[in-house]
Amino acid sequence: MTSDNPIRWGIIGPGTIARTFADGVAHSRTGKLVAIATRNPDKPGLAEGFPGARIINGYEALLTDREVDAIYIATPHTGHAEWAIKAIRAGKHVLVEKPIALSAYDAEAIYYEAKKAGVFAGEAFMYRVHPQTEKLIELVKSGTIGDIRIIRSSFGFNMGTYKPEHRLFANETAGGGILDVGGYPVSMARLIAGAAAGKPFLEPQKVAGVAHLGQSGVDEWASAVLKFPNDIIAEVSCSIMAQQDNVLRIIGSQGRIEVKDFWFASGHKGGVGRIEIFRNGEQETVEVKEDRWLYSFEADAAGDAIRAGEKEFRSPGMSWADSIDNLKVLDQWRASVGLEYGVEKAVKRTLNIAGGTVQRGNSIPKRQIPGISKPASVVTLGFEFFPNFAAASLTLDTFYEAGGNVFDTAFVYGGGKTESIFGDWHTSRQVPREEIVLIGKGAHSPLCYPDIISKQLDQSLNRLKTDYVDIYFMHRDNTDVPVGEFVDAMDAEVKRGRIRGIFGGSNWTRERFDEAIAYAKKNDKAAPATLSNNFSLAEMLDPIWAGCVASSDEEWKTWLNEKQIPNFAWSSQGRGFFTDRAGRDKRDDEEIVRCWYSDRNFGRRDRAIELAKQLGRHPIHIALAYVIAQPFPVIPLIGPRMIAELEDSLSALDIKLTPEQVTWLEG
Repeated sequence: MTSDNPIRWGIIGPGTIARTFADGVAHSRTGKLVAIATRNPDKPGLAEGFPGARIINGYEALLTDREVDAIYIATPHTGHAEWAIKAIRAGKHVLVEKPIALSAYDAEAIYYEAKKAGVFAGEAFMYRVHPQTEKLIELVKSGTIGDIRIIRSSFGFNMGTYKPEHRLFANETAGGGILDVGGYPVSMARLIAGAAAGKPFLEPQKVAGVAHLGQSGVDEWASAVLKFPNDIIAEVSCSIMAQQDNVLRIIGSQGRIEVKDFWFASGHKGGVGRIEIFRNGEQETVEVKEDRWLYSFEADAAGDAIRAGEKEFRSPGMSWADSIDNLKVLDQWRASVGLEYGVEKAVKRTLNIAGGTVQRGNSIPKRQIPGISKPASVVTLGFEFFPNFAAASLTLDTFYEAGGNVFDTAFVYGGGKTESIFGDWHTSRQVPREEIVLIGKGAHSPLCYPDIISKQLDQSLNRLKTDYVDIYFMHRDNTDVPVGEFVDAMDAEVKRGRIRGIFGGSNWTRERFDEAIAYAKKNDKAAPATLSNNFSLAEMLDPIWAGCVASSDEEWKTWLNEKQIPNFAWSSQGRGFFTDRAGRDKRDDEEIVRCWYSDRNFGRRDRAIELAKQLGRHPIHIALAYVIAQPFPVIPLIGPRMIAELEDSLSALDIKLTPEQVTWLEG
């Protein structure tokens, strides 16, 4: 595409905001509107609202239209991620009306798809690319009102009465104020806090929100307080049932700045925007006159980026990181007030993020684990950290669609939340239970007693929505209890059919494990047959958590090789030691320093870096390949929080290290 060619725009979702954007494209210097996709092509007024554009029946048809370069997504909020990803996969650049997605996790998925496809993707906060915003940043940076201390911003209007048919009151379309208009004051506060710190934006250290949830469950008015690392405090609010003054107030040590309706700038069709400055008892007005239409700036900012081969908005437009972090604040705000939309729950979110049926793939290699009849993926997915089903389902879907079928759960993770998430996931996706190798864990300290195993397994199976686990681990050991009592308790669950594969210990010593095997053989019980201890190219020097056991040293490797006991290895990639977070001169991360820093480990890290350069990979890939390449069965647990992290880990599975390379890495 040359700089002389117009960006040919198509629009999905011909509503009010789409017409406004179409006006912007019509008055832009880079764009041309060529097509509108609608599910109701006979709707009156389409031709008049989008003059010159072809009316296309159905959204899918626009994705394959060769005359369309970029697509503006203007569906209800719940369709943003799905259609953005579909458009990106079709090779189209995308501009998505705010919010780009319902959560930061969904936004991460969109931008990751754009990165893979090499296309532009942006969130449509039009005010960010207007000259008035640039002037405001300049005033803050120049110290016009001294040091910034407080930011107050609102975007609120009054719908008058509850209207159940309106999208703003509909929980199923993610209505309410926080997602619809709350992103404006939050994004502005982050922008101003960043300008004060000499950065494009700044993330708050703390977010605390409150809200009134109406009869449909959406927020009708809400406020939040943000505390930034440079001690700026922002007070933001939004509403759909309360008219607010909608004035941005930036309060500094030497005065304040006020801007009415900052998102409207100099007006839809151009005009004069006003920035009021109050200091030393005097008022000064800075006028920003613009003849151009408000949305034309947005169309041109996207158009300029596309023409230049850039994939995101230039600052102060919303970059990918800016957009994701803005949604993280909205996520925390919603979490503070208990606002979860129906479409984020398993009963409604039964498809993947692109709107497709979740189906098992085969790109992840399989292996046979002793004692397990089903072929198992060579890596196991752990998902201890996900806040809710909507976030977890992204990674669970992707792992399964890549061919992963081993899942690591535990009674204590998230107070039981992650077990419930997994239960909701495999039932909502109708994943055949016989395809899954499910790990359960219980009896974590301090409740590490034989009778706890059965009691906790009762609850775990209920949460997991299944009647058995394939693999069971005691999460910790309690050496004050004779090992035979634990073996008896787990053997009883095997006989009940609630453990239908193998069982063993997580964070058990060799001596204790050998003792348990000997007891089982002597007393004709099922014997422990698997471990879940730390194993990594970097040897753990100090336990990450109390009671943890590492099994990476030579004595352990000799034992594992002799016994051929499968080890489901946690922290198999050294928890960041093989990334840029670590280094001989980096000591900010207390856990990495405490657990992994030694001359021996740094030597191994150096060799992993060297081999990674030779293979065109990253050191963390080498660390994962090292674990899989052992002459005894090690099945690494990986704990990605996002699709990008998951696929990055999975990319290491095609690395086949030779025994000589393994020995060389160890030094």
